[in-house]
Amino acid sequence: MRLIIKGGRLLDPGLGLDQVGDLVVEAGLITQVGGSQPADGGQVVEAQGQVVMPGLVDMHVHLRQPGQSAKETLETGLRAAVRGGFTALAAMPNTNPVIDQPARAVQIEQAAAALGLARVHQMGAISLGSGGELLADFAGYAQAGIRAVTDDGLPVGAGGLMRRALQHARATGLVVVTHSEDPSLAQGGVADDGPDAWRLGLPTQPASAEAAMVARDLVLAAETGGRLHVAHVSTAATVQLIRTARANGVAVTAEATPHHLLLTSAQLARLGTLAKMNPPLRQERDRQALIAGLADGTIDAVATDHAPHTGAEKAAGWLKAPFGVTGMETALPMLVAKLVEPGLIPLGRLIEAMSSAPAAILALAPRTLSVGAVANLTLVDLSAAVTFSADRLATAGKNCPFLGERGLGRVLGVVVEGRWLAW
Repeated sequence: MRLIIKGGRLLDPGLGLDQVGDLVVEAGLITQVGGSQPADGGQVVEAQGQVVMPGLVDMHVHLRQPGQSAKETLETGLRAAVRGGFTALAAMPNTNPVIDQPARAVQIEQAAAALGLARVHQMGAISLGSGGELLADFAGYAQAGIRAVTDDGLPVGAGGLMRRALQHARATGLVVVTHSEDPSLAQGGVADDGPDAWRLGLPTQPASAEAAMVARDLVLAAETGGRLHVAHVSTAATVQLIRTARANGVAVTAEATPHHLLLTSAQLARLGTLAKMNPPLRQERDRQALIAGLADGTIDAVATDHAPHTGAEKAAGWLKAPFGVTGMETALPMLVAKLVEPGLIPLGRLIEAMSSAPAAILALAPRTLSVGAVANLTLVDLSAAVTFSADRLATAGKNCPFLGERGLGRVLGVVVEGRWLAW
């Protein structure tokens, strides 16, 4: 199948490319970038007034499969992904049962591929059952093509186990993705330790609960040479720890979520349990540090931590409601509206953080508009405003903190490994 994307703004910050022209895809590969191509001999997508960018990659998603289909199914999750502009995603293993065996991970990837939507790269658990005691089969993961391991949702509390995980990761080429939380400091808190939570009478966890665990893991990464990725960074202290460690040669990367980049604990009363996530929303100084870290590259990637729950679960009140919010469909428009449009983050940096950077961390096919590259593309009308409502979200999880908010940038379609998907 030959695909001709005509007259779009071809934008790839990694190449320094920003020009209007045609892009041609044949047999799943990009064969022409720029110029004008006759609109015959293939499928034509008219892209005038649209931005054609490298395909977005979300490296932190909870698809809830297997065992939690009331929250999300593979189909609803992947429809949400492509509607958000994501061509690939990495799925967390905290399912029922936990994905702690290579064969289970491969089964999820194969089931997702059969749907013909975004590509799923399944992460494996660090420890068996994510119990924090026995290390899973890292060599088996690597042989099965798994790229990263995590006990996300739970911290690896035992330093010895994390040290062994990083050693095994170095030997097998895997990335260790951390949920950074010191339970003895967090103590079951549901919100950041500050006046917004105090006024609501909520049990809190301090910023040090995250930073202390990150500091431990950075020391272990430096000692072992294992590749460490710090998930959902939320505090100013963590940003500085990562910045310093990287300057000292530690193999560490990091991500931040749209909700931590755009919201603070000041929204607790307004949003209710739609503001309950772990790590919690922090203070404005932390949010500003995250934005600065994203701008200067200390924070490599933006990842949504898309975590669907049922309405009944989220209605159970602050103490009983589960942690987590959804965000694949809202991420790009909200970040463009709140960070790019005001001039806080260049558009090119945001594209990089949502496409080529996470792809590189996970050792995926490069996200680029280069001739010869696998065609993974996202088409967006950046001039179109969008307002989000629950009934228009493809995800089964409507627990989104940006409902009713105005975003900027309507995703019109994606190309996934050469296949054009639109709605």
